[in-house]
Amino acid sequence: MTLYEEFLNYVRDNTLFGNDSRVLLAVSGGIDSMVMSHLFLKLGTNIGIAHCNFSLRDGESDMDEELVKDFSDNNRMPFYNIRFRTKEYSGSKGISVQMAARELRYAWFEKIREENNYDFIAVAHNRNDNIETMLINLIRGTGITGLSGMKPASNRVIRPILFASRPRIEEYCSENRIMFREDKSNAETRYTRNKIRHLVLPVLKEINPSIEDTLSETAGRLAGIDEIATDYINGLRSKLSIETGGTIIFDIEKLAELKAGKALIFELFSPFGITGTTSGDLINILAGSTGKQIFTKTHRMVISRNELLVSPIETQKKDSYIINTPEDLLMVPGIDSAMIIDIESGFKIPDSKNIASVDFDKVRFPMLIRPWESGDTFVPLGMKKKKKLSNYFIDRKYSLFDKEKALILESEGDIVWLIGERIADRFKVSGMTTRILQIKAHK
Repeated sequence: MTLYEEFLNYVRDNTLFGNDSRVLLAVSGGIDSMVMSHLFLKLGTNIGIAHCNFSLRDGESDMDEELVKDFSDNNRMPFYNIRFRTKEYSGSKGISVQMAARELRYAWFEKIREENNYDFIAVAHNRNDNIETMLINLIRGTGITGLSGMKPASNRVIRPILFASRPRIEEYCSENRIMFREDKSNAETRYTRNKIRHLVLPVLKEINPSIEDTLSETAGRLAGIDEIATDYINGLRSKLSIETGGTIIFDIEKLAELKAGKALIFELFSPFGITGTTSGDLINILAGSTGKQIFTKTHRMVISRNELLVSPIETQKKDSYIINTPEDLLMVPGIDSAMIIDIESGFKIPDSKNIASVDFDKVRFPMLIRPWESGDTFVPLGMKKKKKLSNYFIDRKYSLFDKEKALILESEGDIVWLIGERIADRFKVSGMTTRILQIKAHK
């Protein structure tokens, strides 16, 4: 069977794209991506070419770009290119050059895909790349997902030549006289992937000449097991938790009943950045008291009574907003509507904590929406005495995350509304009220 026939079968068997799909090809100019481009060109699919110049190899990078552009022009395909200052980005983010290049290119590919209405982004990973990734993950420490290697498709990214070995690609390239550029750094062994390719795999081949077939088959079997395990873990996670306001709340008692060890904790919480190492830290705080917390790269996990609260780190950021007019309220994230209502016979105040109905003539502009602070007090609707917000939170059994996210609407230094919870008594609608300021917050 020819490589092209295998390509057709692989695309069909994995339902990578349809006959009417528009596919953006990520083309570096190397042998893999140029062979992939040739296969797509032969197929006749509606494609475009995207090329990144990472400015890492001086004139060599420019020659790569020139080759890809000529290929696109000669075959009358849309060509998109960009030049990155990869080293500067790497330094500013404190990450490796390889990681910087990955972040830059995938973000740009997605931008081009959206702007030009492509359905998928095709990258030219092959079977050998997959084996190398599997070994790298094994060395660094991983779960079943990491050992199963790359997937044929993930979100909008497809890998249509993942089935093809490097020798088969080289053979197809020679037979079809496809022009490509060789990245000289591929021969160096200072990078982990190249060490695996040039130093580790040759030794493994001495032990098992069919090691690539063996590892590829193993990755396939593990991928099947991973699908089964993922379905089970996702179902278990949904039984153990609820989501509210962007925070995932886990029931600690239910977790304890599972007698979950590090392996299960890792699988349950890996979507939130937990690793094999930090799963032990998470087990420790689950046995701790309120306020115990750990941070992953993406999430914060904190104990609050009998619950574990998991929240994205970026949601911890809060701002203050000056409100000069009622219309300004609409510019505040989390405020759905704001209007002034003239009271008429039969008017009823909505019975919802997310809707504040206050006497418009009692508030003064500019008002302020801000995070609550220690020492803030107000007289809650229906009460006569001031109450500290901190005590109000205790009475209402606010979680630590609820308290951290709490915002207030303030007029001349007085709290008008603890947003999404309760207005202050002095701003309530009375028999003397003629106009109401009604504000609705997002649930």
